[in-house]
Amino acid sequence: MKIDCIVVDDTPLAVEKLEGFIMQIPLLNLLSSFNSGIEAVSFMKTTPVDLVFLDIQMEHFSGLQLLESLQNRPEIVIVSAYSQYAVNGFDYSVADYLLKPFSFERFSKAIDKVQNNLGNRQQKDYMFVKTEYRMERISFSDILYIEGKGAYMRIVTKASKTMTLQNFQHMESQLPSDNFIRVHKSFIVAMNKIESIERNRIKIGEERIPIGLSYRENFMKTLNINTSAS
Repeated sequence: MKIDCIVVDDTPLAVEKLEGFIMQIPLLNLLSSFNSGIEAVSFMKTTPVDLVFLDIQMEHFSGLQLLESLQNRPEIVIVSAYSQYAVNGFDYSVADYLLKPFSFERFSKAIDKVQNNLGNRQQKDYMFVKTEYRMERISFSDILYIEGKGAYMRIVTKASKTMTLQNFQHMESQLPSDNFIRVHKSFIVAMNKIESIERNRIKIGEERIPIGLSYRENFMKTLNINTSAS
């Protein structure tokens, strides 16, 4: 299992140090680095992220504001030069708090905590979603695809179509990232249910699901498909 991560810090030297440490741990896959919390939030709206290395004190949009803006958060490791924010961080159930300057050994311990947390998430093989009158249990293995419809999500299995009031970020945080991927602004698909891909369409059962232009590259990369041949 790879842990997809991003760095959010407006200090170039801190970003460089984190990127160097990340490169030394094969488990970590650095997707991008940002010196703006606003840009990071925008990125996470379209790209699933397992882990964020987050500075607290940033101009215009602080790390705490970023945490507030995420309804369902990935794993967070706060990286700060100020110890007084530790209590605030753990109020948000962050995985760890790295006080600058920190060693590679201390960084590695933080990653161990993140890996343990993510492993606990992956052990579940189902989720509960709220429908109009009840909480319904849905097994991940039954899901074909999920479609966004306004403020609602429609979860489609072979046996049922369940509507629930959720957003994409919340839904993605519940799904196992090794099998579910967002392919369009309105669709998440189960990769093991894909029957074929033709041009910009995915066939699952009788459904033809579009692949959004901004999601295509990541989708093809995840499936190890050469885009020049598709």
